[in-house]
Amino acid sequence: MITILIIAVTSIISIAGFYNKEIQGRLLFSPIMIAEHRQGYRFLTHAFVHADWIHLAVNMFVLLSFGRAVEVFFVDFFGNKGWYFFLLLYFGGILLSSTPSFAKHKSNKFYHAVGASGAVSAVVFSSILISPLSAIRFVFIPFDIPAFIFGVLYLIYSAYMAKKGNDNIGHDAHFWGAVFGFVFTLLLHPALGTAFMKQIFSFAGFA
Repeated sequence: MITILIIAVTSIISIAGFYNKEIQGRLLFSPIMIAEHRQGYRFLTHAFVHADWIHLAVNMFVLLSFGRAVEVFFVDFFGNKGWYFFLLLYFGGILLSSTPSFAKHKSNKFYHAVGASGAVSAVVFSSILISPLSAIRFVFIPFDIPAFIFGVLYLIYSAYMAKKGNDNIGHDAHFWGAVFGFVFTLLLHPALGTAFMKQIFSFAGFA
C-alpha cells in the first residue's frame, strides 16, 4: 500500500535526520534558500524530515489511521489510477500547504519548517469528505465527534493560530493542506459533495 510506503520512507529519512543534522538541514523548508538559491526541491523534501520523535510519531500515526481508508476508496472507485490520485493528494498537500509560507517568509533567513503535517491534513480532510459522519476521538476528549464537526473546529483553530503566530507550529500549512485535500477529492469525484451534504442534513435532522 502507498500509505505504508510513504510512512516507511518518511520514517527512515526522518530518523536519519535526527542523528545527522546535515541531512535535515539540506531537506528542510527554507523559503529564502528556495528564492535565492533555486532549491525548489525543498517544497517537497521538508515533509520527509521531522523535528523530533513525537512530531514524527504523531504525523505517521494520523497518516496510518486515515491514509489506508482514503487509499482504498480511491482504488475501489478509480481502479489502478487510484494510487496515482492518492499520490497527487499527498504530494499536492505538501506543495500547496507550503506555498503561503513561502510567499510570507521568502526574505526571512530565520524561517525553517519540517514535517508532513500539510500532506497529512490533506489526507484527513479527504477522508472527511468521503465519510463525514465517521467518529473521531481526541486523547483529551472522552467521546467521539463526527468527522465533519472535527473538520470545522480544526479549520477555525488552524486559521486563528496561524494569524496569532506565537508558537512554533505551521498552522497555516495545516489549514491549506486541509483545504487542498477536501477540494482535490471533491474535484476528482463531485458526487461526493452531494453525498456529504445529505449526510450532514440527515445528521442534523433535516432529512
